[in-house]
Amino acid sequence: MEEIFPELTQDVIGRMDRAAPRLREVMTLLVRHLHAFVREAALTQDEWRTGIEFLTRTGQMCSDTRQEFILLSDILGVSMLVDAIEHRSAKGVTDSTVLGPFYTGAQRELDKGDSILLREETGEPLVMRGRVVNASGAPIAGASIEVWQTATNQLYDVQDADQPRGHLRGTFTTDQRGEYEFRTIVPVSYPIPNDGPAGQLLQSLGRHPFRPAHVHFMISAPRYRKLVTHLFLEGNQYLASDAVFGVKPSLIVRPVRQDNNMTVTHDFGLAHLEHT
Repeated sequence: MEEIFPELTQDVIGRMDRAAPRLREVMTLLVRHLHAFVREAALTQDEWRTGIEFLTRTGQMCSDTRQEFILLSDILGVSMLVDAIEHRSAKGVTDSTVLGPFYTGAQRELDKGDSILLREETGEPLVMRGRVVNASGAPIAGASIEVWQTATNQLYDVQDADQPRGHLRGTFTTDQRGEYEFRTIVPVSYPIPNDGPAGQLLQSLGRHPFRPAHVHFMISAPRYRKLVTHLFLEGNQYLASDAVFGVKPSLIVRPVRQDNNMTVTHDFGLAHLEHT
């Protein structure tokens, strides 16, 4: 098939000579692929205008507590692809996954065994415990573990005016044995915000907006690469169709009843910075 207007693509790329090397490299690829997409799809003026309007509405939905472009990136699988490129799996290192749009920064510091609830919830109590170790299995003392999850009404605190800020969020520090433990509730599946352009696109594509039940973790320690990950509950109906493609088999856990509590025991492995 004859390429339409090839000199335009070369002209756009040719005007980037003064850009910084990495910017020029990325933008050259972007222009080439974007122009190729327009040619292959044979976009009409009306279709292009619809796309511009969609992106405009996406930007208009963004706020301090909602990032619609992250949602769009998530549902298109781009977020997970970027994560996979930057964080290659390695023996003894926990798989990473998407950060998601509801991380709100470091939360209140809690002691080992404390609860992350700031109000009562109807969910079943859950104890989460384990260790943070290096790729060789040696414990990492003093690692920071930030956790967050939704309430039983399927909403994060920043989505729900009735929840106290910081509810179901907390920061823990591993002890000398690398151990952590906290109390929470069994997480529930929930829909990503679907009242904006990202949700409308999902509906148009015949896809559901749900994420399988999970707890978010961000774990950091000096001289180690920061780990952003989730733990998902075994048996959840959305594990194979997560709206943001964030599930990895190694991150699926099974709660067991222990000392009259549902308990998840899971160790996290961090990659040393020298190995990244």
